Amino acid sequence: MQVQIVVQSDDGKERNEIFSADGPISIGRHPQCVLCLDSDLVSRQHAVVDVGIGMVRVEDLSTNGTLAGEKLLRRTAVEVGFGTPIVVGNFTIYFFPLDEQAPRPPGATSLKQTQRVDAHQAPLPPLRAPAPSNGALPSSSRGVPATRPAAPPKAPGRQTVEIAPPPAPPSETGPQNGRAPAQKSPRSTIATDRPAAVPAAALTPEQFTQAIEARKRNVDLRRKIHKLLLEHLDLATIDAQKLDDPSMRPKVLTALRRIVEQLGPEVPAEVNRDTLIGELADEALGLGPLERFLADPSISEIMVVDPSTIYVEKGGKIILSEATFTDDERVRGVIERIVTPLGRRIDESSPLVDARLKDGSRVNAVIRPIALRGSCITIRKFARTPLALDNLIGFGALTPAMAQFLCRCVIAKRNIIISGGTGSGKTTLLNVLSAAIPEDERIVTIEDAAELQLKQPHVVSLETRPANLEGKGEYTIRDLVKNALRMRPDRIVVGECRGGEALDMLQAMNTGHDGSLTTTHANSPIEAIARIETLVLMAGVELPVKAIREQIANSIHIVTQVSRLSDGQRKVTAISEVTGMNEDSHEIEMRPIFEFVRTGTGQAGKVVGEFRATGYLPSFLNDFIVMGLVKRGESFL
Repeated sequence: MQVQIVVQSDDGKERNEIFSADGPISIGRHPQCVLCLDSDLVSRQHAVVDVGIGMVRVEDLSTNGTLAGEKLLRRTAVEVGFGTPIVVGNFTIYFFPLDEQAPRPPGATSLKQTQRVDAHQAPLPPLRAPAPSNGALPSSSRGVPATRPAAPPKAPGRQTVEIAPPPAPPSETGPQNGRAPAQKSPRSTIATDRPAAVPAAALTPEQFTQAIEARKRNVDLRRKIHKLLLEHLDLATIDAQKLDDPSMRPKVLTALRRIVEQLGPEVPAEVNRDTLIGELADEALGLGPLERFLADPSISEIMVVDPSTIYVEKGGKIILSEATFTDDERVRGVIERIVTPLGRRIDESSPLVDARLKDGSRVNAVIRPIALRGSCITIRKFARTPLALDNLIGFGALTPAMAQFLCRCVIAKRNIIISGGTGSGKTTLLNVLSAAIPEDERIVTIEDAAELQLKQPHVVSLETRPANLEGKGEYTIRDLVKNALRMRPDRIVVGECRGGEALDMLQAMNTGHDGSLTTTHANSPIEAIARIETLVLMAGVELPVKAIREQIANSIHIVTQVSRLSDGQRKVTAISEVTGMNEDSHEIEMRPIFEFVRTGTGQAGKVVGEFRATGYLPSFLNDFIVMGLVKRGESFL
């Protein structure tokens, strides 16, 4: 298969190329790239395009990003249709099949007119696989005869470095849209990452001092470049919302390259200038070093402890990254960039804030004087594709019988509390179970930061709001729960109960809004009930403990416990029914229906265990039978 590539530059020039689509097409300013674009705004190895049937797969390899249609790629890949504009630096590239069925940009030259409009552009050799160690050349590479081409002339001042390409994220290696991933030939890339960090304990005192001094010099250099950038583009006066405009990034990159060139010897020779420029552009326009973590689907949480310490969670394990911010001022700038569009504020009088990113990721930020080591950011990433119950079963979080039981409880309008520790998966399970709510019901969701992704057609989503500068306009979860009762909901779903709203939630569950769901922090079902009791007392209403426990026993039917185990696995470790309150002791009684029992420890500390049904039949089993969810004589375990 052959494709035509139309390349349009910002100065109005255009050129056309025809390439065989038998393998990946590399794009960059490196002379050995298949499509060479000579511009300082283009990375040496900027992107790779694989041509498929009716589409192209664009993978960004740069520090500056690639715009595919409306999606900004940062070390990620996306599939787009033929004719979609792909912006690389100051070039816009279009891919068309040989049959010219896809629409073309205005002014694009027809394939039938010419194969090369730019007569001064010499044919570019494709990247080839490295020769085998025995000296023999490969028989073919992308359909080109197995002859070693003459080395292309190197551009003045450029140094060619061939290293292994960075590994692709796990989610990008499997089939996509039913299409097997294209086979990628080895390709050259330029090293952009910092060397691996060496533990401080492994350094001698002299080496540790040198590392501290090098860090200080690097911070001073970045501060100087950032100050010059502000003077050059006057970014401080630009509206924060305009910084998201894709047209701003080429301007900032051009200015940064000019500044770095002017500084000359002040930039150490060992510093990768492409990486430095890309990171400074991220700090000026985006979220700094957090950008690449947000683009990595294998990372679920990002934790900035201070400007020089950033942890990430991968596969349930928290690891220290090599990324850093320039200084605390840059971290504060990122926080402001997040909270300002949401109408929220953070300053010394209000030094902490909850917010969310555009993709729905939940953000908590704390600054001095509360955060002693410097500004602190915690980001819980938002899944672009919500997990379904089948995914949780596949991950081993619960068994099909447990999943079926919980879904039946939702359909039968049982009130469910999901309890667990921080990061155990409470919100994920809440979102999954909410999907079982029938589509003909009216649902009101209430959250501090909107995370739920319900697909039902009749959903009203409410989000809390903090007070403004005058201390007015605050709306808490409790305010929203009270208001939701006036909105004629069939179900109320509260993201988390952690205050006096627990009383309002219990009243809603017990006054015609059966089937409501919420989460709370607790380590076991029994502790979850005790916590709900404590939260009710926080409502400031003088109620005897007996009355509170009666309310809880009559309102809550099921408590589902989720836990993050020591090896990083997340599992539903218990499903229990609240059976009532003991009239003598006034204690709330519970019966476990399913449990996860740990039986040992495997290799690398992996938790070994099994899910077990206790044999207890829930008291509302007859409701399942009446509603047709379980046939008489059928076992639901």
